[in-house]
Amino acid sequence: MLDRSIQPDICEPAKLDVQRPKRVTLPNGIPLNIFDACDSEVTRVDIVMEGGRWDQSQPLQALFTNRMLREGTRHYTAACIAEQLDYYGAWLDLSSAPRHTYVTLYSLNKYLPQTLDILESIVKEPLFPEKELKVVVDANVGQFKINTSKVDFLAHRELAHALFGEEHPVGRMVCEADYRCITPEVLHDFYDRYYHSQNCTIYLSGKVTDDCVRRVGTLFGRESFGHCLEKPQSMFLPPVADARRRIFVERGEALQSAVRIGMLTMERCHPDYLKFRVLVTLLGGYFGSRLMSNIREEKGYTYGISAGYASYPGQGLLAISAETANQYVEPLIAEVYREISRLQNEKVSVEELVMVKNYMLGDMCRSCESAFSLADGWIFLQASGLGETYFADAMQAVKDVTPDEIRDLACKYLRKEDLKEIVVGAK
Repeated sequence: MLDRSIQPDICEPAKLDVQRPKRVTLPNGIPLNIFDACDSEVTRVDIVMEGGRWDQSQPLQALFTNRMLREGTRHYTAACIAEQLDYYGAWLDLSSAPRHTYVTLYSLNKYLPQTLDILESIVKEPLFPEKELKVVVDANVGQFKINTSKVDFLAHRELAHALFGEEHPVGRMVCEADYRCITPEVLHDFYDRYYHSQNCTIYLSGKVTDDCVRRVGTLFGRESFGHCLEKPQSMFLPPVADARRRIFVERGEALQSAVRIGMLTMERCHPDYLKFRVLVTLLGGYFGSRLMSNIREEKGYTYGISAGYASYPGQGLLAISAETANQYVEPLIAEVYREISRLQNEKVSVEELVMVKNYMLGDMCRSCESAFSLADGWIFLQASGLGETYFADAMQAVKDVTPDEIRDLACKYLRKEDLKEIVVGAK
């Protein structure tokens, strides 16, 4: 009998053996990456195009070009696309990032011929119809107005603006007028520049049969498609930070204040990044973190507080996020700095560091347990420009990091004078 009163032993994974994709180059030059690792009769198709917010000529251009792909093509109306995908039990996801846009289709294998026809039309021949565009823009304007009434949304925008500046793609604050400047012509311009076969990578994951590979190759790999058949040029825009360390945005009606404390930091390719991840997790990256244990559990200043890292071309962003009652803003900020100071002046105990390591190692293993998560991982490598040894390197860095290195990293990268404080709420 299993004695459930005894905690099972914690087993540290020896290595992270991440399955590599089977790679094929289609006749028109498109790289095809295949992950056949699923028992269910489901296949996911990811079409990745380079070109995102960094490459647009006006705000929201990349977002709406991607969003409007499903709103009508030469062969399908928006209603027909929605009805057909629903009928066949398929799911279409459209998303965009700083340097890439993504078109993702989940489909049952038995209906793949029908759903791939729709996907081909969406990618190759969208119309960006004016009537549907107006409906989508109006809906997004409505959501934007709701968001701008929320203190957490405003704090997030203010932090990006303070760190990157108005002229930077991350720092520029979108306003309602930017939505009204989106026209079919604006979307066609972005589509023509970036949606073509020389700027495309395809990932197949799930139960990928030979028939599935053949159909994808037939629809997307035989001939070149698109207009501008050239790879986009990378562009680096330096941030221009606000000189102020504390920025307050008053919202007199707010019952809580949103607090963001953040700074620009290293890119993912930096030699210290993989061990820096452990420091960020220890500070505020999981439920048992220093910030949660102190500010939520002991002080009760907030329901939740976290520290996280976001990567952009040329920079990384470290942000500490929380919402709290207006009267606890200053005590909360003081405790954040106290926890940073502890990391800089006191070595973390071996027991606490082992707990953080086990959490991170387990999370890394879970992220590679299915065909879909494997595809996500390799798409992440492509979007981030990282090498194929990244997964193994990341696991080894977590295993190897020491209390002394954590303290040194905190002293080197968590400098109080570099942190900006954003508070949105009532005085």
